[in-house]
Amino acid sequence: MRPLVLKAHERAITSIKFNHEGDLLWSASKHPTFAVWYWDNGERLGTYQGHNGTVWGIDVDRRTTRILSASADTTVKLWDAQNGKELDSWTHNTPVRSVEFAYGDREFLSATDQVLGYRSSIKIWDLSSSGRVNPKPQLEFLPKNDAKIIQAAWGPLNRTIFTAHEDGRIIVFDIRKGGEQLKVIDEHSKPVMQLAFNKQQTLFATASRDGTSKLFETTNYQLLKTYNTGRPINSASLSPLKEEIILAGGQSAESVTTTRVDSSQFRVRFFHLIFEEELGSVPGHFGPVNVCSYTPDGRGFASGGEDGYIRLHHFDDDYFADTE
Repeated sequence: MRPLVLKAHERAITSIKFNHEGDLLWSASKHPTFAVWYWDNGERLGTYQGHNGTVWGIDVDRRTTRILSASADTTVKLWDAQNGKELDSWTHNTPVRSVEFAYGDREFLSATDQVLGYRSSIKIWDLSSSGRVNPKPQLEFLPKNDAKIIQAAWGPLNRTIFTAHEDGRIIVFDIRKGGEQLKVIDEHSKPVMQLAFNKQQTLFATASRDGTSKLFETTNYQLLKTYNTGRPINSASLSPLKEEIILAGGQSAESVTTTRVDSSQFRVRFFHLIFEEELGSVPGHFGPVNVCSYTPDGRGFASGGEDGYIRLHHFDDDYFADTE
């Protein structure tokens, strides 16, 4: 499995996102621009310019017509996916950490940072308000705890929102009850950096700085499995094709220069979803791996690191020997 290595950005990668067909990949970094690539050959198709700060999150709608981006410049922007034209912008009080289209693409959520005396909050916006001057969110609510939100994601059927927090908790909110706090999952001792759902949204996995990833049911929030890497985990992704999960991370960038670093911690690791056993690992990045994601068909994966590189891995034919 020989990867395609993309010198994607001058600064650390913060987010990667496939479209639903899996032929295109968007990448963002701690730079005001973000880019789109062909998955097959790594050709760069274009760059989206308009933000004035780090782009923390991106999402693409199901028809690959519109893109959402969340930035440290306190805005969420809507883009035409094909020509890169900015269609609209929503201004927040603080930097925006996370953004995601709802199922059906008629609304989206945004999660803000905890700075300047403001607490982290979740806002839900109606996309039919696009083009209006100073639109207001149709719903806004705050978690009961004061910990910063790192990521927010829609639950099944747009009925719930799941948030990952700096204090290691995952909180579930009931949208039908105005954002009422439905469940607090307290299974991690350090920040949860990412939540990753399976294709059917029946399961979700966490990626935590405490060195573990945990698998939960989406309906009753039962803890099913724990995957221990012994290293901080920044990202997780569940395979849509096999009973596998990939985990990526490594020692934080701030401490890499002050302590002895084993380069093996920057590998992307494969674990069996049921037996919790490590199946193997893939090296390549020169620093912490910030994001990883299977393709929608499970025939490969991409990873992005603190080194500014994106690596595209297309699985060899023998990987599918027991699935086809």
